[in-house]
Amino acid sequence: MTLARITARQFTLGLLLSVWVFSGLIGASAFAQQPPTADPVGVNLAPVIIDGKKLLRVRGLSSYPATRRASEVRQRIIDLANDQSFDPALLIVSNEDPARSIVMAGDLEVLNVFDEDAELENVQRELLAVVYRDVIADAILQYRTDRSVNRLINNSLLALTATVVFVFLLWAISRLFRWLVNWTERDVRRSVQDLATRTFHLLHPGQLWALVAGLLRLLRLVAYLAVVYFYLNAVLGLYPWTRPAARMLFRFVIDPLESLWLGFVAALPNLIFLVVLWIVTSYLLKFLRALFQSIERGRIRLESFEAEWAMPTYKIARILVIAFAIVVAYPYIPGSDSLAFKGVTVFVGILLSLGSSSLIANLLAGLSMTYRGAFRVGDRVKVGETVGLVEELKVMTTRVRTPKNEIVIIPNSNILNTDVVNYSHLAKTEGLLLHTSVSIGYDTPWRQVEAMLIQAAGRTERLNKEPPPFVLQTSMGDFSVEYQINAYCSDVSNLLQTYSNLHAHIQDVFNEYGVQIMSPAYIADPETAKLVPPELWHKDPAPKPE
Repeated sequence: MTLARITARQFTLGLLLSVWVFSGLIGASAFAQQPPTADPVGVNLAPVIIDGKKLLRVRGLSSYPATRRASEVRQRIIDLANDQSFDPALLIVSNEDPARSIVMAGDLEVLNVFDEDAELENVQRELLAVVYRDVIADAILQYRTDRSVNRLINNSLLALTATVVFVFLLWAISRLFRWLVNWTERDVRRSVQDLATRTFHLLHPGQLWALVAGLLRLLRLVAYLAVVYFYLNAVLGLYPWTRPAARMLFRFVIDPLESLWLGFVAALPNLIFLVVLWIVTSYLLKFLRALFQSIERGRIRLESFEAEWAMPTYKIARILVIAFAIVVAYPYIPGSDSLAFKGVTVFVGILLSLGSSSLIANLLAGLSMTYRGAFRVGDRVKVGETVGLVEELKVMTTRVRTPKNEIVIIPNSNILNTDVVNYSHLAKTEGLLLHTSVSIGYDTPWRQVEAMLIQAAGRTERLNKEPPPFVLQTSMGDFSVEYQINAYCSDVSNLLQTYSNLHAHIQDVFNEYGVQIMSPAYIADPETAKLVPPELWHKDPAPKPE
């Protein structure tokens, strides 16, 4: 069976096994390397490192720098390791000098252990010297073993195996992502097209597919880099001459991860507090929402507190609770004391200060309107030049639907600073008084005019019969008298249509009685009366009466 015919299951199994084997090679090289321990602040220290492995650390003395001391100790150990006639078991510790302990190799002083070294490690000097002797003996044996022919042959075989696994993984990653591209091209792209159709082409299908393809290419690159990293770390760690490079490569990745982990552990108490604060805040908001919903629905009644105030008050309370939670949480946010976080905070503060004037004005206006009760949702109002039905009241804006089916968004600060006419406030209880005017000549008796106007109002739908309509004579001109018909209306949902019907009935009634309407301005008597005879009242295309 060729590689090209490997089934998906076999391919996946082989990939997992390869990763497992490769991980073993990595562990053999990486975890054998001891990471350096943290040095005390202000102490001159230097590690003794052989083949990338730290054996011990020495302290600098008054006229003996730590780096020089570590270099000399390292060279003595290497010289002893290269001397095949020397037996590491012959290393001894001499304590004859009261000021120091000496690790001896015959007559050669390999390492001097001073009281300062023992103080640094917090152990007795003699005991520390014995420990260092054993460490040096093991280092000599390891140095010789790593450079033995058998070990080099075994490591070369491991390197060859790692290389084979490396090549296989590169091939497998290439085949895997090629299959993923083909699968997404065949099966997923159709869904992307459907998604684009359902979302009204907010994002073109080609753009969505380019995003998916780019993500796959990025994942493939990351996979390649990971395989290369682990391969180099494993192979370089097999040989003593390249082990320092492997250790450096290993620490290049591990050190940032270690820093992140230590930072996470240090921030864990603060994170727990933030989680608890978030839970408490969430439940408090849920409680407030349930409370104000009960007030809105009438389940809970509070004296001097209107039901329609409930949800606006809840929105205000929610903002205050969230703001308080943010203030409490700020010191516990990881990195809140950093310069970058402070810079972002200052930037956000500047943005808020630039836009806060209108924001706060609209907010305060919304609060004032809520508790002032100028109008409610469903009321017919006039705000400035805008007339319509109130559809939505928000903290910042009010939405009004005009008779022309236009939606007008009005900032609450504008409403607070202008006159508001509410047509619906008293309409249902007392009725809204509608009125219109006509000018009639002095040759028509005023009693007849008033009777005709009242008759026209009585024919008009949506106008109340009680209280009855009435007429006022508002002015007397040179040639005419201005009459004003007034009628009560409880249904203000369509005032334009009501006015239109009233005007139509006025024309019909005046035509029926042969009275000429001289509105809007009566400046002279016409030679002949401008009347419409009854036979022409329903001239085409006007419909015939039933």
